[in-house]
Formats: sequence, C-alpha cells, structure tokens
Amino acid sequence: MKKAFLLIASWLMMVSVSDAQIAARVPANAQKLIDAYPDMQLTYSDNAIVFPDGTRIVYDDGKEKDFVTKLDNSDIEDMFSMTYDTSVDEPAYLNDCGRSRCEALFKKMYGNCAAEVQKNLVKIEWFGQQLPITKVNGVSEKLKAVYEELKQKPELKKYLLQASSFYWRQVRGANRLSAHSYGIAFDINVSNSNYWLWSNKGKSETDQIKYANRIPMEIVKVFEKHGFIWGGRWYHYDTMHFEYRPEFL
Repeated sequence: MKKAFLLIASWLMMVSVSDAQIAARVPANAQKLIDAYPDMQLTYSDNAIVFPDGTRIVYDDGKEKDFVTKLDNSDIEDMFSMTYDTSVDEPAYLNDCGRSRCEALFKKMYGNCAAEVQKNLVKIEWFGQQLPITKVNGVSEKLKAVYEELKQKPELKKYLLQASSFYWRQVRGANRLSAHSYGIAFDINVSNSNYWLWSNKGKSETDQIKYANRIPMEIVKVFEKHGFIWGGRWYHYDTMHFEYRPEFL
C-alpha cells in the first residue's frame, strides 16, 4: 500500500511539473491574447496561436522591424511591442499601441473579406443612428453597454453624434486594412475630433508632431471600461477612433 501511495504521489508531482512547464512556455503576451478572446478558444503551441479548427497564426516571425514595418507587416508579438498607457496626458514618441495589427489573426477572427465580415454585423442603436458592428467576440454587446452608459450623460451627446463604424478599406496612405474593415472600430463625431495629419500636414510616421485632443476623458473611460482602446492614446492620434482590443486593457 505504501509503495502504491508513493507511486501515485510521484505521478502527481510529474503531472504538476509538466503543467507548470507548459504554462511557462506560453509567452505572457500570447496568454493575454488568449484570455482577451475566450469565445475564440485559442491556444498556444510551437510559436503559434492555434484556433480550434487547427488554423495556426505565427506568434513571432523572428524578424527585427522598425516602427513603420511593425505597422505594415505585424506579427502577433509586434502588436505588444508598445504599451497602452492610460497614465499620461500625451502619448510618448511613437507609442501607438493598437495601430499594429496582425492581419492574419484579425481576418481569421472577423472575416477574410468584406462579405465574410458582413455576415456577422448587427445594427446597434447609437443616438438616433443604427450602426453596423460585428457580433464576433461580443463586440456589439460591448458597444451596446457603452451606449447605455453614455446616454445617461446628455452633456456629452454633442461629441457622440454622426458616428461611423464598419467600412472595408485600407488605412489612408498604407497597404494594410483599417480596423473598421473588421467591424470592431467606431468613430465618433468628426467635428469635435483631432487627427494627427490634419494638425501636422506633410509629416511622416517618424517625424515629431504636436498633440491635440478635444474629446472628454469621461467618454474615453467608458469605452475603455468595455474593452475599446482609444486612438487619442496614440502618438499618431486619431481622437474620434475607438477599437475593440481587450488584449491591451
């Protein structure tokens, strides 16, 4: 009996060590991604994020990249190379956490083309508008929750009217898709917003630029509470822009 007990105890210890070793092999940022999108049932294996159907998206392609290349040709690791910083009034130079997106990952989650994305779009009420947003990963439900909170603050309404959402297109001046293509991005009133190229005409992605914002932080905090990052926290600011990226929150 004692021998059997020792054998069982030894086996349990081996299992425990094995589980710990497996957990240690999952990069911290890969785990953040897995935890942020539970509906996807993602796992990590051999340098890849793995979907239940076996689709594998490379986590780290092993390439050293400059700032612009991280925007144009991002792997999953590159997405986490910047920090979404809520503690400062103005973003640090070239800190654009969220602008870097692994297209293979987002196309797999939300749709590989406009028609595929559109299959999962639902209309939500937004201050007199009916706007399409994806139901994948519960994004539409999260945005409904944002709306329910903000409609209790009528003093903020002027910032929220004339909003826009799904639009399959490339980022202006770049060969990569906008987050609006996936139905996860939401722009509020342009007339009360600031965009880095409007205020810094002719500047490149690596030039020093001047920051500007007119969106109340009260709005930003409600969106962030429900998993949406804000383009006003980018060095290359886009203060009308919100995007569902819970992996950074």
